[in-house]
Amino acid sequence: MPKRQNSHMKLDDALKEFIKENKLQKGMDRVNVRDAWTSLMGKGVNNYTTSVELKNEVLYVSLTSSVLREELSYGKSKIIAMINEALGKELVKKIVLR
Repeated sequence: MPKRQNSHMKLDDALKEFIKENKLQKGMDRVNVRDAWTSLMGKGVNNYTTSVELKNEVLYVSLTSSVLREELSYGKSKIIAMINEALGKELVKKIVLR
């Protein structure tokens, strides 16, 4: 258990330090990617989305509509750019629509 610091610390900084020390960043990235997909794609797409998973810089999105899957496949590079911009770092390199 690390020593307790006597200096005051902002909550934001304390949480970042906790995530770093406990190696939780990958899990946080997975959650953040899901949230970014939900907020960026809107209700229409989210109604047909069953799962969003990030594995090794590849975003796997399961959709129930083949028409929507085909439509989204034309804008993969734009979706990747939007998600990475929303996250503030380049996490997603490729999207696989299922």
